[in-house]
Amino acid sequence: MWNLARFAASKLSRSRRYSSAIPGPCIVHKRGADILHDPWFNKDTGFPLTERDRLGLRGLLPPRVISFEQQYDRFMNSYRSLEKNTQGQSDKFVSLAKWRILNRLHDRNETLYYRVLIDNIQEFAPVIYTPTVGLVCQNYSGLFRRPRGMYFSAKDKGEMMSMIYNWPAHQVDMIVLTDGSRILGLGDLGVQGIGIPIGKLDMYVAAAGINPQRILPVMLDVGTNNQKLLDDHLGLRQPRLEGEEYLSIVDEFMEAVHARWPKAIVQFEDFQMKWAFETLQRYRKRFCMFNDDIQGTAGVALAGVLGTVRAQGRPLSDFMKQKIVVVGAGSHFLPFCFGLICSAGLGVLNMAVQAVARMMGCSETAAKSQFFLIDKDGLVTNERSNLDPAAAPFAKSPRDIEGLSEGASIIEVVKKIKPHVLLGLSGVGGIFNEEVLKAMRESVSTKPAIFAMSNPTMNAECSAADAFKHAGENIVFASGSPFKNVDLGNGKVGHVNQANNMYLFPGIGLGALLSGARLITDGMLQAASECLASYMTEEEVLQGILYPSIDSIRNVTVEVGAAVLREAIAEGLAEGHGDVGIKELSLMSKEDTVDYIRHNMWYPVYCPLVHEK
Repeated sequence: MWNLARFAASKLSRSRRYSSAIPGPCIVHKRGADILHDPWFNKDTGFPLTERDRLGLRGLLPPRVISFEQQYDRFMNSYRSLEKNTQGQSDKFVSLAKWRILNRLHDRNETLYYRVLIDNIQEFAPVIYTPTVGLVCQNYSGLFRRPRGMYFSAKDKGEMMSMIYNWPAHQVDMIVLTDGSRILGLGDLGVQGIGIPIGKLDMYVAAAGINPQRILPVMLDVGTNNQKLLDDHLGLRQPRLEGEEYLSIVDEFMEAVHARWPKAIVQFEDFQMKWAFETLQRYRKRFCMFNDDIQGTAGVALAGVLGTVRAQGRPLSDFMKQKIVVVGAGSHFLPFCFGLICSAGLGVLNMAVQAVARMMGCSETAAKSQFFLIDKDGLVTNERSNLDPAAAPFAKSPRDIEGLSEGASIIEVVKKIKPHVLLGLSGVGGIFNEEVLKAMRESVSTKPAIFAMSNPTMNAECSAADAFKHAGENIVFASGSPFKNVDLGNGKVGHVNQANNMYLFPGIGLGALLSGARLITDGMLQAASECLASYMTEEEVLQGILYPSIDSIRNVTVEVGAAVLREAIAEGLAEGHGDVGIKELSLMSKEDTVDYIRHNMWYPVYCPLVHEK
């Protein structure tokens, strides 16, 4: 039985935790070529001679044994050669070429793949995750070589409870689910949206140390309204299901998952707005689940907004004095906004209001006063005839905002309100134009913040270069997609903060998993966001750096996961994980929770393989 004394005695230093660990043997029920065709067990030319003998691999591989480190170096050399050979090609061509070489490794040798990913996360995250994953989804039918994950379609109604047992893993800890209806800012991509769960779960493995044998990407194929895909793609060739017919499919899937893996955490990803909110409210009090587009995006944005107060050299108590203009909230923005942003916008607002009320001890009504919403019809006020019920609590009364009326434009609102933060969640590339950015320069005297959070890169509200060029050097800038830091001359650097959900969702999932939480609550999400907001030092924040380097993503995830775990315990929702019960969890100090999280993160090393019939 696990106990605190034994845990304390087993602690390793953080720098030695994984490098010094000797993996135990793995039991395999395969021999010969079957092992070479299994990416989880395959070591390519890394099988020792004794292992080749006992597993029937003699003669199936070249005789020389290549060490893990040599294999690693060989792959990186191949990758560098690819970079060199594709110089001068289009960005699209290069991005897909990089994705292909990583995908081939993933298909062949998962242990080596995840080691390469973890050790080079800053370089490879944009390839396996945003922004390249959007390009991959757009072209997935042509890129498809071998299946990954599971596909549940509308034609499987009534069969999902048995289908779930087709997945070979006995235990699944983390599931990422999409219906392909709103992939990033690219819209309805149908079954091709499977690339999103695959990329998200790769980040779970790399950032949170979730064992890749215990993850499951899922596509819920209920058709597509994209006519081009109806003519040529791998999914159902029918219009999307709607209403109760749609919900019955999601219901059946959730029940099937819960029946086989009652402790699995389900992350909903890239559902169009109406279903994102509907499914979140439908399942959040029944299953351990969350919606990353609403809650993850909200948490990362909130952490950045809290960081902005610190960047201005002000105490967090001054957060109540911040005026925040949110562009892209409500059920409709522009005709080609597909919904993340709308759902994320309202998610940001609701989480921010709850956090302000919690931190400042004020009412939610008072907290709402600092936010100004803009959608495709302009400023949202209570005079609007078709006011979205979800946005109604944030609608302004024109009597309270002298000089602004219903439907006022972005530039009008910025000039009149003079916001501390301009938060873009619109999905409309370039909507923060030169005029808007120049108006932000005049908004406040100390570090106004511009958040262009829409993905992929082409949908960002503005680029980093344009923000620093037009809004001035004295700004805080954050984006959802990666941009390079901006050279401002004279040795000055305009820091780009990538306000990406990758800083939160791995820690939310890991903390919920290791606490054995029954549900994922607003309190747990707020704890994650506040942890991220406090991660940076004062010196870094005053330089305009709000988020840590992606290179430190595993350390960030440890801290966030521990914060989520502690909140789950405080709310009485933790039930323990494995042989660690709620009693042991409740006795842990803050430092113990951090070590407990870190101790349970998987790290890729070759395990000795032992055959068992």
